[in-house]
Amino acid sequence: MQQNIMREITPLTQNDCFMLFSRVKKEFSFPLHCHEEFELNLILNAPGAKRIVGDHVEVIEDLELVLIGSNLNHAWFTHQCVSEEIQELTIQFHKDLLDEKFLRRNQLSFIQKMLENAQRGILFSREATTQIRDRILGLEHKVGFDSVLELLSILHDLSTSRNMRVLSDSSFTAERPQANSRRIEKVFEYLNTYYSRPITLAEVAKIANMPEVSFSRFIKKRTGTTFIDSLNEIRLGHASRMLIDTTHSVAEIAYKCGFNNISNFNRIFKKRKKCTPKEFRLSFSGTRLFI
Repeated sequence: MQQNIMREITPLTQNDCFMLFSRVKKEFSFPLHCHEEFELNLILNAPGAKRIVGDHVEVIEDLELVLIGSNLNHAWFTHQCVSEEIQELTIQFHKDLLDEKFLRRNQLSFIQKMLENAQRGILFSREATTQIRDRILGLEHKVGFDSVLELLSILHDLSTSRNMRVLSDSSFTAERPQANSRRIEKVFEYLNTYYSRPITLAEVAKIANMPEVSFSRFIKKRTGTTFIDSLNEIRLGHASRMLIDTTHSVAEIAYKCGFNNISNFNRIFKKRKKCTPKEFRLSFSGTRLFI
């Protein structure tokens, strides 16, 4: 599986609990990718399509529900599917939506185990998927706290369901270096606050209380990306959200998100997301909700 893997920058912000995206389409077109967030994907009416999760490849049936862990490579491809009305509902939620201490409570042990196994990808049984399908489809009709409670209830019921199957091999790892340092947390809080204006390596190194050269090595080791790439990812995340949520022009969004050159913004956006900002905006033509 020597394909290029795109790191997706989702439009989910730290103020959201989860994002729901529902659409009907004729083909799967998104490349092999990964992202920080967990993803619950319900696929209807796509027999013959191919699913890749980690190092596992499989042709799917007409109904499936898969839970993808943080930074796990995954994608669906049209393959032999001839359906004209593929229905896909995707739920993405932060990997820290449920706090580790909270998950250690006895009543949540099944969810904790499920989320651990999701790091290799989980395919739920046809029986469990059939039973839970209408509740997942109904999530887009709920609002506010009720939708959060319903998502937690769905996760709990899935965690206690029978015959779920872990997909990727145990030796396969897709984890990136974790940014678990308080210094890194302070840096990313700063970047998320001031992303719309010019930010230099010098000022961020000062936030981390480190020399510039040392900080450059430090952030690369902790996050797997350079300072500039980390800053661009944050800016692209905010730009993605604005492309979905607003009617601002692409140029307006670029400048509001800290890119002082529209050509540079378009180039970076296409390199990271494999599509132009306009194409990205059009791809979100289905129902989308941020809770």
